[in-house]
Amino acid sequence: MSTIHERIGAMLGTSAEQSWRWVDNTPAHALGARPVAYFSMEFGLHADLAIYSGGLGVLAGDHLKSASDLGLPLVAVGLCYREGYFSQTLDETGRQQQSYPFMDIEGLGLEAVLDEEGNRLRVSVETGTDTIHAIAWRVKVGQISLYLLDAQVEDNTPDTRRLTARLYGGDHYMRIRQELLLGVGGMRLLRALGVRVSAIHLNEGHSAFAGLERVRMFREIERLGLDDAIEKVCRSTVFTTHTPVPAGHDRFDIDLVRAQLEPLQRSLEMDMDRLLGLGRVHPEDPGETFCMTVLAARLSQRINGVSALHGVVSRRMWTGLWPDRPTHEVPIGHITNGVHIPTWMGAEYRSLFDRHLGSDWMSRRALPETWANVDQISDAELQAAKTAQKARLVEKLGGDLDPDSLFIGFARRFATYKRATLLTSNLDRLDQILNHSDRPITVLFAGKAHPRDEGGKDLIQRLYQVSQEPRFKNRIRVLEGYDIHLAQYLVQGVDLWLNNPRRPMEASGTSGQKVAFNGGLNCSVLDGWWAEGWDGQNGFAIGTSRVHRDTAVQDSRDAQDLYRVLSEQVAPLFFQLNADGHRAEWLRAVRRAMRTLSWRFCSDRMVQDYILHRYIPAAGMSPCTV
Repeated sequence: MSTIHERIGAMLGTSAEQSWRWVDNTPAHALGARPVAYFSMEFGLHADLAIYSGGLGVLAGDHLKSASDLGLPLVAVGLCYREGYFSQTLDETGRQQQSYPFMDIEGLGLEAVLDEEGNRLRVSVETGTDTIHAIAWRVKVGQISLYLLDAQVEDNTPDTRRLTARLYGGDHYMRIRQELLLGVGGMRLLRALGVRVSAIHLNEGHSAFAGLERVRMFREIERLGLDDAIEKVCRSTVFTTHTPVPAGHDRFDIDLVRAQLEPLQRSLEMDMDRLLGLGRVHPEDPGETFCMTVLAARLSQRINGVSALHGVVSRRMWTGLWPDRPTHEVPIGHITNGVHIPTWMGAEYRSLFDRHLGSDWMSRRALPETWANVDQISDAELQAAKTAQKARLVEKLGGDLDPDSLFIGFARRFATYKRATLLTSNLDRLDQILNHSDRPITVLFAGKAHPRDEGGKDLIQRLYQVSQEPRFKNRIRVLEGYDIHLAQYLVQGVDLWLNNPRRPMEASGTSGQKVAFNGGLNCSVLDGWWAEGWDGQNGFAIGTSRVHRDTAVQDSRDAQDLYRVLSEQVAPLFFQLNADGHRAEWLRAVRRAMRTLSWRFCSDRMVQDYILHRYIPAAGMSPCTV
């Protein structure tokens, strides 16, 4: 069996020698010999390495893959969850059930990180209650090294060993300790490895303690005063916030923070009240909890959301951090997310583009002109590629689906704001649409709810129950076991991708981006990336950019518009055939989607934006010794 490194390597694209010319001729040495350190709570690289829960982790995985393809000097740090997130099954009532299979580290081929004497390299993080010890494993993502900290060592208590058992498991006590291990332990691991970074990138607030540890290191190594050390950390730190939902930001009670951070506070020689203030919107308010997003923002000079609309939402959400500035001047920008094309593209479309876009098109995939020649691809070729990828999806799902129907895919985390059941708001209307005699439609739902999210589980169960009604038995399928592997089949095989969050609560979304270069179209609320990607001809929009303050009214309006778009726009266009039996008008929209979306929403473009607008400025502001 191949190692995880080989499985991930098979997903990678071009070599660095070819690709660095993409970035405005910026040479690879623009960042110097020191890499950017990328911290994330989760990484979605391959289904077999189950250390991710959903979009945040898959985004981080795609970021590393494109960084490797681009030759970017980058090193990444995460945690090694031996039991992963969870494996999902549905019981006979459609209720989600969770299991946690133990990950075979050695069987996957992860590399043990050793010190100069050949012994397991270890790091320690002191807390107010104990010391957390950790070893590390290395995952090779092409040219990139991802280091995963592992608390499964004998010196730890059984409870401490559980820190790297499950992703997003446990209570606030476990979460703050996981985040201390990731941030503080991650910086100490890099120092022990002799890695001197040019800048650090915090992918969400979970890793904000890395900034505090860097302050401590600058004080120790460069003998800087506290204010100077904080300023130096700010200048060389990039922070990406991913969620516009207040509940999505980690907040801890002050007593818990005091207890866990007391040793770090002493080594920083920082007053505890000042440290606590770094995590509060109102630093002197003793009743305010400690927020990791606030800490990350206070220790970062370059902050961004993950779409243009999310940048606007984030500036409004965090305007209190800059009380003297009007909202539009709050220093939070945006870099819209993208996806790693080689990972998510099906073989048939890859072969098609090899023939029509030039043999080296993959090394130019982030350039708009690369995709111009899709207009020269014939209807027959486009339709044949989709038919083949759709057939593979049908086979994967058991072979009993109607391949001639329009396939709609809906797959994502089952959070309530994503409104998975919007399509089933009016079952009689849905029956008319899906079971139309001349225009049959099949809808595929997949996704996981957090183990403690009973509302999300209710959504899955409701969809399952609807799917069991006789009239929907062959038209709605709820799939279990959602992971990267199943997601690849879905984005490659479906004809239409459905996304209907409650605007503006979808920060970006990336699942629909993967459909564009697989011959599919998007039908989405104008939220996240689709708000800037839709041009009126490359897919379909649900509703408008207007939002009603009453969510029930908004949901009703969006449901009605979704039914209208499916019945009056999507289905008629898909089933309209020309004299040659081809979906000529549908394929015209497919070509436009390929041409306008593929280059713009790929992770290569995203990483280029980070290089030019975040990493190089952060690295150039001040030489770093840690």
